[in-house]
Amino acid sequence: MMKIKYAIAPISLVSALALSACAGIGGSDTSKFLSIQDGRAALVDGVGKVGKAQDTLALVELKDDKLRLHSELVMPTSLVGPPASIAVLPDKKYALVTAATKLDPSDSNKVISSDLISLVALGNGKESLKVVDTISLGAGPSGLAVNRAGDLALVPNRAGGTVSVVEIKGQKLTEKQKITIGDKSGPSQVVITPDGRRALLTRDGDNQISILDINGSNITLNKKTIYAGLKPYSIDIDASGKYAVVGNLGGGQGDADTISLINMSEEPPRVVDTLTVGQTPEGVSFSPNGKLIGVTVINGSNKPKTSPFYAEASYKLFGIQDGKLEYLSEVKGGHWLQGQAFTPDDRHVLVQDAYNQEIRLYKIDGKKVSDTGERLKMKAAPAAIRYWN
Repeated sequence: MMKIKYAIAPISLVSALALSACAGIGGSDTSKFLSIQDGRAALVDGVGKVGKAQDTLALVELKDDKLRLHSELVMPTSLVGPPASIAVLPDKKYALVTAATKLDPSDSNKVISSDLISLVALGNGKESLKVVDTISLGAGPSGLAVNRAGDLALVPNRAGGTVSVVEIKGQKLTEKQKITIGDKSGPSQVVITPDGRRALLTRDGDNQISILDINGSNITLNKKTIYAGLKPYSIDIDASGKYAVVGNLGGGQGDADTISLINMSEEPPRVVDTLTVGQTPEGVSFSPNGKLIGVTVINGSNKPKTSPFYAEASYKLFGIQDGKLEYLSEVKGGHWLQGQAFTPDDRHVLVQDAYNQEIRLYKIDGKKVSDTGERLKMKAAPAAIRYWN
């Protein structure tokens, strides 16, 4: 968030704090987001095709309810996996970006697994984005997480059945440990608790959620396993660390799928509620204040139009009431929706529409979400998106 300069006489500390608390709410500030676009990901009437565009990391700005593309960096990215392949470091000077797939060097019409994770220098928004280090991990690195100290990242390797523990030191990445989960486990996304003592790992290959115990740089697999639903995929933890929410993809055959609420304050953590949301909850995220849960529901929009399960996608808002999930509101529209990112004041959310290659801007008023009609066209399929600054 850029700071507001006031050309007025000195004001009291109380007034200054009040003005500071309102920064970003009045709409005059610029919020910056990092969005990845997969140049290979394309759909033609529900059939996957290999696109010919470039992969990019884009810097997107929101100001006065308008989206603007500030700049783009051509670099390895991927739509495959949960839309959580970006992690912004706590100092906001760097971001990590995973790339689960790439074009086959010997066949430009074929996509194969990649193994790359990149460290990107973000500058201050005026300088160009720059990749400063790239390393190879396991096959298909996906929805990663960084600890609060900003010196350690956990990276699930979906195709490799492992989780990489990566040290971040200055502008250097080093893989320090590789935890074996299982060949067919499909480790998808990991989230770290605010206190840094634990992480949750979704496994859409064998329908489990693992608990990882964190002791400094020593990461171990807890014996406790959580079972939420069929093919747990995307996951998030609220800022307080009390609750986690997970999207369960189901079988992809047109059946209604679910999201589950995990109570992290219980020992051991456990699923306490599950709600039906529609076909394929691709991404789930808590709002910054933890009161809202956003879910991008593909809803058959990635299927052929002749399919009995074809429909528009939807973006749904949920809350938590008395320890249970509560449906609040939704917006229907778009196709093949992927990631989402709330503004810091919880009043807007940016939603990635991969099929239409655009970013959609929705407005939130209390518990109601509505479509502003604002769109930002991109040159490839938007996937993950994160608030930066």
